[in-house]
This record gives sequence, structure tokens and C-alpha cells, in this order.
Amino acid sequence: MRRAMGIGLAMMSLAAAAPPGTPQPRLDLSAPFGLPHDWQLFTTQGPEEEDPGGNRAPGALHLCITRDGGRTYRPALDTMLVTGGGKSVFDTAHYLEFARVIRPAPDRPLLWVQVASLHAGNGDQIVGRMALAYDRAGQRFVPVYDKRTGRNNNQDVRFIEQGALRGAIISAEPTTGAPFAFWITVNRIGRDGRYAPILRYRSSTRYGDGNPLAVIDSEMPETLRRLNLWRPGSPLPLPDGPCPQPRLIARVLWCTPPKR
Repeated sequence: MRRAMGIGLAMMSLAAAAPPGTPQPRLDLSAPFGLPHDWQLFTTQGPEEEDPGGNRAPGALHLCITRDGGRTYRPALDTMLVTGGGKSVFDTAHYLEFARVIRPAPDRPLLWVQVASLHAGNGDQIVGRMALAYDRAGQRFVPVYDKRTGRNNNQDVRFIEQGALRGAIISAEPTTGAPFAFWITVNRIGRDGRYAPILRYRSSTRYGDGNPLAVIDSEMPETLRRLNLWRPGSPLPLPDGPCPQPRLIARVLWCTPPKR
């Protein structure tokens, strides 16, 4: 199997009022960011509705970062799935997949939020991910990375927690032309505190090749090689899960022999 994810956002007025809805669990931001009491990720959810496939689905989500129980936004995160095209039913988040604090460096916390749209008739979703830092001068959180992708074609976006690329964000997105592979993009945080790409290449991993590893894992040796962080002959960089028979085949990591 391979996985998928992604994001996008627009800022809203700090003085806007939160819409009504059913309150959801809140994430405290005061302690990890060293802020005064009551900073939190505040979430409410509307009533159930029908998705384009005719199935019952959770209602629309309203998400905001607030220090006053949702009365004002710093900022709102309701447009994480909005694209530049026309208005769509998939512009609105209905699933909060997770929200947590990540650390590109021990003294640099970021808020990482992942949401998803309603399911389309084919089961696909728009998935948005965003990393936000606290701006002490502006007394609000600001996005430092955001990306949206679909889910059905093994898209993936991952924050790297350890190893040579600790703190980086890697994405894998399918190419549009044959032979069908993936665009691998590595983003690093810069001096301005925002993420920017430092590497982009077409993968040796092919779509539908039968490799059960996630694309980012199967490409990790090649990604590190291109960044001069790994050399052939050195121990292979392995995924977190079981990898009983690691081997490189045409620059791609496999943990089990390919099926013939």
C-alpha cells in the first residue's frame, strides 16, 4: 500500500466571530509554545450531511487558533482546502485527521494540522496539511508550510521526525505522464522561518510497481543520496516498520522480494 495527504490556507480577520457548532476536543497551545493561558486550537462541527457518493458524513468543520474560546481568530483555518478555481463542495473540511505539535528543532515548536474533505463518488478526498509558527510580534500563528493533494493516487506528505532529514517535510505526488512515477520534493525551513524546496526529482519508484512501502520510504535512499547524506554501500535507511529483507533494486528500496 501507499498513502496520501496534503494542504492550503488563507488568513481571516482576527476580529471575526466564530460560527455556532458542536464543540470538539481542543488542543492546548499555551504550554508547548510558551504562551499565556488559554491559547488553543478550537474546533466545532456542524450536523451530519450527505456526501457526493450518497453516504452520511460528518458536518463541516470550523477550526481556528484562539486565545479567547473562539470569539476571535488568530487565525481561522477554514480555507485550508480552498483552491484558486471555482467554489466546490470539496473546499470545506469535514474530517480533522490530526493536530499536533511538531519540532523541526528542540526550541522551535510548530502546530501541524491535517484535514480532509468529503469523499467523492470514487472515494477520493482533498487532504490538506499545514504547519504554523507563532509570530510573537503579531501575537498570532502564521502558516510556514501548506499543501493540498488528493488521496487515491498514493500521494503523501510527511514531516520527518528523526534521522539526517529531521525537521524536513517531504511530499510525493504522481506524475502526469508515462512512465508514471512520483515527484519527490524535500522542503527545509529557512532563515525566514518558512519551508522552501531544496530538492525535487522524478522517482525511480513506479506507480503500481507492487512495492508495499510508502513512496517516501522506497525513495529514501535516493533522496538522501541526492542530498549527499547517504552513499551506496552504507547501511540502508530503513522505514519505521518491519523491513525483513531490505534491498535496493534500481535505486528503489524494497523490504520484501518483488512478486514476479
